[in-house]
Amino acid sequence: MLATLLATAGTDTVAITPLTKADLSGWLDAQPPATAAWVKALNFGAEAGATAYLPGDNGAIARVLVGVSALDDLWAFAGLPSSLPPGNYRIDADLDRRAATRAALGWALGSYRFGRYKASDKTFANLIWPKNADHGEVERAATATYLVRDLVNTPANDLGPAQLAEAAALLAEEFEAGLDVIVGDGLLDRDYPAIHAVGRASPRAPRLIDLRWGHPTHPKVTIVGKGVCFDSGGLDIKPSSAMLMMKKDMGGAAHALALGRMIMMAGLPVRLRVLVPAVENVISGNAFKPMDVLKTRKGLTVEVGNTDAEGRLILCDALAEADSEKPDLIIDFATLTGAARVALGPDLPALLCNDDALANDLLSAGEAENDPLWRLPLWAPYRKGLDSKVADIGNVTSNGFAGAITAGLFLQEFVSKETPWAHLDTYAWNGSARPGRPEGGEALGLRAAYAVIAKRFGKT
Repeated sequence: MLATLLATAGTDTVAITPLTKADLSGWLDAQPPATAAWVKALNFGAEAGATAYLPGDNGAIARVLVGVSALDDLWAFAGLPSSLPPGNYRIDADLDRRAATRAALGWALGSYRFGRYKASDKTFANLIWPKNADHGEVERAATATYLVRDLVNTPANDLGPAQLAEAAALLAEEFEAGLDVIVGDGLLDRDYPAIHAVGRASPRAPRLIDLRWGHPTHPKVTIVGKGVCFDSGGLDIKPSSAMLMMKKDMGGAAHALALGRMIMMAGLPVRLRVLVPAVENVISGNAFKPMDVLKTRKGLTVEVGNTDAEGRLILCDALAEADSEKPDLIIDFATLTGAARVALGPDLPALLCNDDALANDLLSAGEAENDPLWRLPLWAPYRKGLDSKVADIGNVTSNGFAGAITAGLFLQEFVSKETPWAHLDTYAWNGSARPGRPEGGEALGLRAAYAVIAKRFGKT
């Protein structure tokens, strides 16, 4: 149960009345003259997110009016947990299943706080579960989003490859999943040379996290997440301004673990596999170098044009392993390119996909779930930019154009054409706070991906 969603109302529960601009006039007409005059004096116009407090006979708050754009807007009530006075509230409106579920989810997402390092006496307001809300859907999405936020917000000194593996171990224990973690030189012994090459310079050994759950006869769904726990850029070192946020470069791994959590929590009839290559890309005497040629699990050789394009190098080994089982679906998440952010900004993950039906499903789910994506093409003519004179492929182009697309084209080399595969290049961060979306780590594309998997494999 989520802490700020309560089962039953008490006598001191305050009603929340949601109103659109179109509804306001009619609502005012139905109120006692004193109430209508009070609301007008407050200049409440039912703009989305605006609130007005109505006093009771004893001076306490008797009702809260909140402006909404629509009752089923996910963020309609998301700003209230932190802005209302502490206490218990209920939504005084006839909400259908979709609207009630979104109201509860928005409230839960607006009740998140990352409090690992700084104490706070902030108390969130509580909401009585709205009638008709799908408790399971809310709890899946909220706890998974909290997991992404917690992992991304944790700094690298407390979240290295080992700690990322511990997060996977907690999931495995909770849902009775199998877990295999390949550490350090074991990656060479078991043929994951690119992951090892990227992570070997750190004293915190690289590893491949491999979680399995579900019945072996069920459709295979494999989720891959980029787990670069800190990215200095390697020998092509980033400037300090670009390095400042690199604790979040494991955001793809956070999404992969969170999506796995949603799938297991729902008990979807799939054979789930979550693969997370976890490394730090730092500098020491044995760091991989520009112009090195790396071996990969697939057997292709890669010339390193830039050590700061390391995410695709660890993903290529993980994707090759994912594809080796011929799953029914592969989705990978990665904080992969600045080019995607230049093109689409922080709120829209770039979607690159080798299967039009899968891409269309993800785009539709993103729109339906208030979790939008935007598709970029795997534009084949740009593939020649990755040609290398000394290796099978280079990890970057020389001209820097279409960086998100060429990164997707690189990854595509490690997935069979027959395997439906989607790559989500996500920012995993809110640069500023909005209702339900505090500044810091964020899940982007998570609910959309879950909705597609649930629909395709037997549970909606």
